[in-house]
Order: sequence, then C-alpha cells, then structure tokens
Amino acid sequence: MTEYTLPSEGIVSLPAHVLAQKIQSGELTSREVTQAFLDRIAETDNELGAFLHVGAEEALAAADAVDAQVAAGKPPASKLAGVPLALKDLLVTTDAPTTAASKMLEGYRSPYDATVVRKLREAGIPILGKTNLDEFAMGSSTENSAYQVTRNPHDLERVPGGSGGGTAAALASGQAPIGIGTDTGGSIRQPASLTGTVGVKPTYGGVSRYGVIACASSLDQVGPCANNVLDTALLHEIIGGHDEFDATSVDTPVQELAAAAEQGASGDLSGVKIGRVKQFSRPGTQPGVTERIDAAFAQFERQGAEIVEVDCPSFDDVMGAYYIIQMSEVSSNLARFDGMRYGLRTGDDGKHSAEEVMASSRGDGFGPEVKRRIILGTYALSVGYYDAYYLQAQRVRTLIAQDFRRAFEKVDVIAGPAVPQTAFKIGEKVDDPLAMYNFDLFTLPLNLAGLPGMSVPAGTASDTGLPVGLQIIAPAFEDERLYRVGAAFEAGR
Repeated sequence: MTEYTLPSEGIVSLPAHVLAQKIQSGELTSREVTQAFLDRIAETDNELGAFLHVGAEEALAAADAVDAQVAAGKPPASKLAGVPLALKDLLVTTDAPTTAASKMLEGYRSPYDATVVRKLREAGIPILGKTNLDEFAMGSSTENSAYQVTRNPHDLERVPGGSGGGTAAALASGQAPIGIGTDTGGSIRQPASLTGTVGVKPTYGGVSRYGVIACASSLDQVGPCANNVLDTALLHEIIGGHDEFDATSVDTPVQELAAAAEQGASGDLSGVKIGRVKQFSRPGTQPGVTERIDAAFAQFERQGAEIVEVDCPSFDDVMGAYYIIQMSEVSSNLARFDGMRYGLRTGDDGKHSAEEVMASSRGDGFGPEVKRRIILGTYALSVGYYDAYYLQAQRVRTLIAQDFRRAFEKVDVIAGPAVPQTAFKIGEKVDDPLAMYNFDLFTLPLNLAGLPGMSVPAGTASDTGLPVGLQIIAPAFEDERLYRVGAAFEAGR
C-alpha cells in the first residue's frame, strides 16, 4: 500500500459549513480559504491526478467578490458563499475547457454555463477547477480518461472509483471541501464509497441536467459531494430546483435538506423503518464490506430503528437491463460527435468524403470503452434486435421500479452496501469489462427507477483497511430522508 498524507489540520481540514461561517464572521476571507485549497492542489495533484484544469485566477476573483460583499455588510448569497468547489468536467463552463475527459473535446470551450454552474456562481461559490473522470462518464475507476489516471488518496496504487473519481479524490485528499458529480449508474456513490466521502444521487429530475454532456439521458443525474452529510445537504439545496431549460426537470420545491440533516444529527431513529434488501447479500461480496454493513444495521437498531427484510426479485436482472439501456442511449447521444460541427476532426485533407472524415474523427477521438458501448448500443437498437433487447430491458426496468414501490410500502428507507468491494488496484480490472460492470451492481437499480441515493462512510474493511460506503435509498422526491438517516448514522459512528 502506497500511503498518502490526508489533511488533519488547517483550513483544508475544516468542513464547508464551518468555513462558510468563518468567512461570514470575518474570521477568514474567501480568498484565504480558496488560496489554501489551490495551494493544496498544487502540492498534491501531481501524485493524485484529480484535476484536469485548475482555474486559480477565476476562483480567486469569485472569492474576492464574496469578500467585498462581506466587507459591505451584505447578506451572503448562500449558506456556502465563499467556499470553493471541485467541478466534474462533464458540466460546461464558459471560463474553462470542458473535455468530458475525451480527446474528442480537447480544448472545447462552451458558449454558456450549465444551469448548475450558474447556480453555483450566483451562490458565491468559487470553482477551483474541473476534475477528471472516465471518458464521457463511462467507467468505474477513472482509468478510462484520455488524459490521466486518478489515484485513491487512501492508497495511491488503487482506483478512486468512477466515473467521478476526480471529484471524490479531491474531497478525500483535502483539495476541495465540496464538489459536484454526475451519477448514471453509481458515478457519485461508488467513488464516495471507495474514498470515504459522502455522495448523493438526487431524485431524477430534481437537479437540472442542462449543460451536462449527456451519457444516458434517462439515467444521468447531477449531485452533490462533500466530506459530511450536512455539507452535502447545503450544496444540494443550492443546485436543486426546477429548470425550464431541462425537459426532464420536475417543478417541485427544493426540500429543507439541511434541516433534515440537522435533525438526524441527534442520532435518534426511533420509529424509522429501514429495509435490508435480500438481493444485496450476494456471494462474492468482500467479507470486510459485509462486516461493516452488518455493523451499520446493528447501529441502526441501537439508534431506535426497526430493520425489515425486503425482497426485490427483479434486482437479479438489473445488470443486463441497465447496460442495454445505458449503451443504447450512449449510441444515440454520442452520434453528435461526428467531426463535423465541433470537437476533434481528423482525416480532412480534401481527399476524403464526409463519411470518411466522420469515421476517422470518431476512431481517433473516442477511447476503447466508449467505442465498446457505442457498438453494443447500436446493435441493441438495430432492426431485428430492438424488441429482443431494448424493449425487454425497459420491461425489466418497470419491474425494478415496482419492486421498489412494494418495498417502500413497508419501510421508510432502504440501506445496504454501495459497492461489493473496496477499492481495487489500478489496472486490475481494466482488461475485464464484465468485472468492471459488476462493481456497480448495487448502485444500478436506483438509476433505473429514478430514486435518490446516498453513500455515507461506514468505516474501513478489516481485510483491506480501505473505506466502505453504506448506501441509503429513499422514495422519489423524498431526498430529505437520505439526509436525516445519513446524518444519524454519521453521528452514531
């Protein structure tokens, strides 16, 4: 194990809500806080590879604007005003490149900000830079980036998870106090589990996807990441809400998530029914992970919760259904990257047809995993196979949603492992796509059903000494339940 020194003191070790309070009281300035994290990035990112782009000048300018408001006695723009953030490089920004970790978009600059980015700016949150990911958010280890491999701060020889490993690594290493990720099949929760941080996939439609480079449109969701439940809730409140520019955005008010986290911090779960899904106790789950999940349920009982076993038989078919749907939507969404309108263009020497230029550009611009998913998705959507694969997968998706509905008639939330194993070594699964896909087995059902889920640290596995994440699942648009139960679990550890 190659160890890495995690921050234990100073500005970079403080929770985001504490930093915000100190900025508003004048004890610290946003510039001091932002500079401290920029310094931490400069000191450590050569080892970690968490950031693809660092925007120091832009971040400090945003921090100065917050400090000017504080000096003028104006109320803060948000409860996290002045606290800097790490942004997954899948959300478009006007002041920094957006690459999706792909050669296809190398150097691309967007003419507009994603809605979430706009909300962050309006909330007075400096953006430190854009973090690494698996190319176009396709992967479980952040090894599929076209630019660099991101390493797990708990062991530099291991992956931080994916696709949002850059943001998770930045949080775990003290490079940033809060972050933004996206979750298509576990890309927020799985890296959170592997790095010992908190990550939330909101209810589908609860946070705008406008300006997020699409992977699989019916599955993708933007979400908040942090080092504790309260900070995650505060960030979720800032980015949540209806957006007329996103056709999938649901017009419901943002819940009082921070209040739910504060309520949960008492540690009392009396009257709460927590489901334990039979299908999440699978052969092959790492013993050290099972031990921590068993300990989590025992803690829930000590805190007054009632544990109820629930049966979700359709979960046995989740893997095939998810990847058929995800790859089919990938095939459709990535057709726009054709070398004609924007992005990489190769083979255009005046001697080749438009079709040949497209083929050359896509061949050179996409990495192996992206190509694999485009090919399989195109096959699933082709004439003669559409009914057998894509429509059948959608039927399984409906059954999974029905299993969840029946479960939530009996329980308030469901809990279980976020990931079946702790972080694996870099290169260990890169040549085995099926093993990589199986790593997300417990996170996939939520995306198919559009439900909210959280990964919260559950300690370290006795057999590896690496972080384990507890996954908490709630009904649609009941995200506050995640924060109450997650904060209670955090308080009781």
